[in-house]
Amino acid sequence: MRIAIGIEYDGSGFAGWQRQSHARSVQACVEAALARIAGHPVATRCAGRTDAGVHACGQVVHFDTGAARPERAWVLGTNAHLPGDVAVRWARAVEEGFDARFSATARVYRYLVLEGPARPALLRHRAAWHHGPRLDEARMAEAARALVGEHDFSAFRAAGCQARHAVRTVARLEVGRAGDVVWLEIEANAFLHHMVRIVAGSLLLVGRGERPVEWIGELLAGRDRAAAGPTAPAAGLYLLGARYPARFGLPGPAAPAWLPGPGAGVLS
Repeated sequence: MRIAIGIEYDGSGFAGWQRQSHARSVQACVEAALARIAGHPVATRCAGRTDAGVHACGQVVHFDTGAARPERAWVLGTNAHLPGDVAVRWARAVEEGFDARFSATARVYRYLVLEGPARPALLRHRAAWHHGPRLDEARMAEAARALVGEHDFSAFRAAGCQARHAVRTVARLEVGRAGDVVWLEIEANAFLHHMVRIVAGSLLLVGRGERPVEWIGELLAGRDRAAAGPTAPAAGLYLLGARYPARFGLPGPAAPAWLPGPGAGVLS
């Protein structure tokens, strides 16, 4: 039997999703908890591996099991064995051909930048901090339009990215403001290593007035990572979830009401 689950986690205490021999990972915590409920070792595959410090509202994972458990048991039982910074939100039995990674048609991320004259304490792991002149989110949104569509995103990939090629299709990239938080939300068929954080770091330079609106399109055409902006901090990045064909019957990407973004509230 194949089971899909949706997970949220605070990434600030983890070295990332992927299991590592030398550091705490979300995958290791989840697999250990699932094994307690299944009664056997469990191996998982996720929709998108997140880096150290990156959060998730709707990470999707699948695993195979011979244990017959109600969906409620996979949620409540697993949560009873998870640390407080990880939680299973839903569970569904899926067809054997489902794959959390390869069946996904899109992933959605949101990035938050908190403005303020002094560094935050309570939100230091929840958003990037900007303390310069007020960001111009309208200029950022205008510049971001150049990234929508199918492009070679070589200028927005980490040096160590292992993807075979840099062509990705961005279906949507929005930028807005909620009080003192500037947010961007991006949806694409797939992402390169650090792609969202490099996009965010580059758009921030436009928002500060340090680069013209046209610069983002020039970066895209130039395909030179060295010319782009810095990689924005991991603390501001949230994986909202993945989209799958309707036949799987899985929940789509979603953000909690408190997370600033399209139609959402204000961090406080």
